[in-house]
Amino acid sequence: MSSITNLINRYTKSSGNQSTKQIILEATAFLVSQAVLFYGVKWVLQSLDPTKKKRDETKAKASQILDRLGLKELALNEYEEIIATEVIFPDDIPVNFSDIGGLDEIIDSIKENVIYPLVYPNVFSKTSSLLSNPKGILLYGPPGCGKTMLAKAIAKESGANFINLHISTLTDKYYGESQKLVNALFSLAHKLEPTIIFIDEIDSFLRDRRSQDHEATAMMKAEFMSLWDGLVSDSNSRIIILGATNRPNDIDQAIIRRMPKRYSVQLPNVSQRVTLLKLMLKDTKIDENLDLEEIAKRTNHYSGSDIKELCRAAVMVPVREYIRNIDKDLNEAVIDTNELRPVKLEDFFPSEKNDDFIRNASVELD
Repeated sequence: MSSITNLINRYTKSSGNQSTKQIILEATAFLVSQAVLFYGVKWVLQSLDPTKKKRDETKAKASQILDRLGLKELALNEYEEIIATEVIFPDDIPVNFSDIGGLDEIIDSIKENVIYPLVYPNVFSKTSSLLSNPKGILLYGPPGCGKTMLAKAIAKESGANFINLHISTLTDKYYGESQKLVNALFSLAHKLEPTIIFIDEIDSFLRDRRSQDHEATAMMKAEFMSLWDGLVSDSNSRIIILGATNRPNDIDQAIIRRMPKRYSVQLPNVSQRVTLLKLMLKDTKIDENLDLEEIAKRTNHYSGSDIKELCRAAVMVPVREYIRNIDKDLNEAVIDTNELRPVKLEDFFPSEKNDDFIRNASVELD
């Protein structure tokens, strides 16, 4: 400012012996030098910014995702762009309800109470204001029973925009940034409605609040709950928080209250295990005398992932035998499925103890 004042004073004093053209040239040169200085310093500071490359990558990825969603013109701030990188396109999810075995009752309830009110709000809101979609859903049960797979199927079948939230996305080393990211999470969810926000292992993020909690963590939780279902939240929003956990007792009671729909996904019983075996072996060449019920009876206390690993090991036995008998280099070999023998019962429960045999460990589950 002082430089401009000095320039004006010089113009006033020398107006008698300097032409107007010279004064204009001096003023123009001064302004150009100031602009060069400003943008030069700005460029140097930006080039020294260690987060610039990451922010540019985030912006590009967010733009690509919005383009796929048909929302290329949607304006996002820098925090919403970070959250947008967690959005999953429904067509990229390879799981639907038909791929899940043994959870028919839970699937039917989710369709009626969650998906239909979320996707067809006009049909339900005209009937009663009480028939809106729930604010939250909790899937809980032992590990490996299909909670995450069920969450994927919900996103696929509903066609809603799916934000697969990683807790690390909300954490930042700078004070106050985490709250801004939480705010961006819900503002982006509102822009993308209908939206499902999935938090796996939700107990690690929204566990019981204690006086020993770090201030930043406590403020982030408070911001999350306030925007989820608080004074400023929209009661008619089509946003669902979908959480999965193995430890429901560790979750804060205020969070449990905000998740009225709770589904217990437990270890499969015999009939459910038979259904799982049929699904997992539908594309596999099996012996015509293979008794799936016998396998189901002998896999008590197995989870869905345990049964999948058991099937994988059993199917690998004929493949391993075929590989041992071929003389070609494996880089040139092509496995002909017609030459593989069918999978037998003995492949599931080999007498020898080897790495492919899954032994049922006696583990107590809460």
